[in-house]
Amino acid sequence: MPEGKLCNRKPINTEEYLQQVLSDTGGKAYYKEMEELDVDVEKLQASLKATLKSRFKTWLEMCAHCGLCADACFLYEVNDRDPKQVPAYKIQSTLGEIVKKNGKVTNEFLRHCMDVAWSQCTCCNRCGHYCPHGIDMGVMFGYLRGLLYSQGFVPWELKIGAGMHRVYRAQMNVTTEDWVETCEWMAEESEEEWPGLTIPIDVEDADIMYTLNAREAKHYPEDIAEAAILFHLTGENWTMPSEGWEQTSLAMFAGDWEACTMQVQTVYDAIERLRPKRVVGTECGHAHRATVIEGPYWVGRPDGLPPRPYIHYVEWVAEVLRTGRLKIDPAKKLKKPVTLQDSCNYVRNHGLASITREIMSYIVEPEYFREMSPNREHNYCCGGGGGFNGVGKYRPQRNVALEKKRDQILATGAELVIAPCHNCWDAIRDLEEEFEIGIKWSFLKPLLIEMAIVPDHLKPVEDDE
Repeated sequence: MPEGKLCNRKPINTEEYLQQVLSDTGGKAYYKEMEELDVDVEKLQASLKATLKSRFKTWLEMCAHCGLCADACFLYEVNDRDPKQVPAYKIQSTLGEIVKKNGKVTNEFLRHCMDVAWSQCTCCNRCGHYCPHGIDMGVMFGYLRGLLYSQGFVPWELKIGAGMHRVYRAQMNVTTEDWVETCEWMAEESEEEWPGLTIPIDVEDADIMYTLNAREAKHYPEDIAEAAILFHLTGENWTMPSEGWEQTSLAMFAGDWEACTMQVQTVYDAIERLRPKRVVGTECGHAHRATVIEGPYWVGRPDGLPPRPYIHYVEWVAEVLRTGRLKIDPAKKLKKPVTLQDSCNYVRNHGLASITREIMSYIVEPEYFREMSPNREHNYCCGGGGGFNGVGKYRPQRNVALEKKRDQILATGAELVIAPCHNCWDAIRDLEEEFEIGIKWSFLKPLLIEMAIVPDHLKPVEDDE
């Protein structure tokens, strides 16, 4: 198992430490221990010297305090427009102070920074979208999270997630054996309804290598089966790797950049080993950002690109609908009010808004599609991104954050929210549980399977009886 210094604690075996943290129900002992941590000023100063480049320094100095970022921030709006929720203030009063004091800060101050970094920002970068100087606040908060992680100031659940990546190369404790057995199980469960369906593992030179979110293997294995069904329906020559199948990165949310690099390298190693023509990633926003957008730089790829072309699931869906390889039964198109959640990570930050609307044109009758306002790259975060969904310590703040998305959905009159992103899906599920507004929510896969025209040769053979 990998060894390493996890946060500001003695070098220990990662797996042993992970078990220690997992045994702390609710993180109470963890947060109590955090209060006694010594700030390693020399280490913090060394980190600043090595990583605080001219871009960050310029951003901190050039902010005009114009306030345009305030109205761009949904957390500012749902928290009664509290001036302390203005993005510029949040970063200047945390990272800005660390820089001004050259790392000579206290335990109490870093615990405050942790609260701000993980409960007052989801790194959605909507504020940066409107900043007249182009200051990327999401990147700056990501940098702050990395500094805090290196000192041991990181939420309990995200510490666990980062540790999982170090041990299992997945955000959850799914071993290679567990993963392969889950795929075999899903293939067996599907074979009666979908004769000839397989879930191929480690096939070399396939047209597509598919990667996904570890939650699908751990908690939602039917999602694996649904992906296989759609590949089966479209006649894809595809595979999944036995190792390197996990695309997500809770380590990115935690600020554990070493674990981020480990995780992405595992995926890239699988690509190099299996040599697919391209890679398709699941319906997940941060997985796409971590593996396709940020990942190449973490592992030092000079071209800034993954080893093979790597597209988001919505791009593949739009392609097979556009080319007629997946045909939708017109009678089954959605005929009830539907709205679409735009994922920050692949819409605002990777420009795929038109792609998702193209998909809507195939599966929703035009008069029933209701855009949120604002939408596309201007849309608000779901309320749970950046790790916010999973941190129990900040659940009250997260529930307040959900109010913006609740109000957006209610304004559309939609009965169904299509959310092709795991974090968004989770947040909208929790939103319904919290506010009971009477909506349903869904990924794309089950909707597409329900609407697809199945060729006769792919249908099960019926008994004479």
